[in-house]
Amino acid sequence: MIDLYYWTTPNGHKITLFLEETGLDYTIKPINIGAGEQFAPDFLAIAPNNRIPAIVDHAPAFGRGPVSVFESGAILMYLAEKTGQLLPADPHRRLAATEWLFWQMGGFGPMLGQNHHFSQFAPEKVPYAIERYQKETERLYGVLNRRLALHEFLADEFSIADIACYPWAVPHQKQHIDLADYPHVQRWYDAIAARPATARAYALAEKVNPAR
Repeated sequence: MIDLYYWTTPNGHKITLFLEETGLDYTIKPINIGAGEQFAPDFLAIAPNNRIPAIVDHAPAFGRGPVSVFESGAILMYLAEKTGQLLPADPHRRLAATEWLFWQMGGFGPMLGQNHHFSQFAPEKVPYAIERYQKETERLYGVLNRRLALHEFLADEFSIADIACYPWAVPHQKQHIDLADYPHVQRWYDAIAARPATARAYALAEKVNPAR
């Protein structure tokens, strides 16, 4: 059994997508970041960066349990290796999945998050910051579009790289992105949205946080 410390953010959705795709048994432990629950000592003991998601695996594949893991990319790698799923066995595709997972963690996430912050939530509008992060958002969608022009999924087969990127593309309208301008991203996005596991993961989000 896996305890998932979760809130309804793109990083949280990554893990529910993986768990729903693979059918692993898990229990949701909601961490309401709007209420500051990420700063509770019990949560900090497993997530020292006070960010969701984090997991506790009570039946790890190595050694004695339980094992805690924080940071969404590390969790995806851990779970993929534990299950042997959603991380390609072919070494070339495995490398590609790892590259694009790290690409998401380093860019297609942090930069889109800054876009959200400065365009929607900052207490004052800073035109320089808004323009900077909008241009970087558009550049990153262009990178993604070029990759997907040549590959059905980021590592050819559906993998943790796609699972990492998709939740950040879901709020594309809030990022002032029209997917019609990125047709290969649109095709990829629609394919993932149609997966039954995706529907289950996002239905779960509605139950955990109906006001999201």
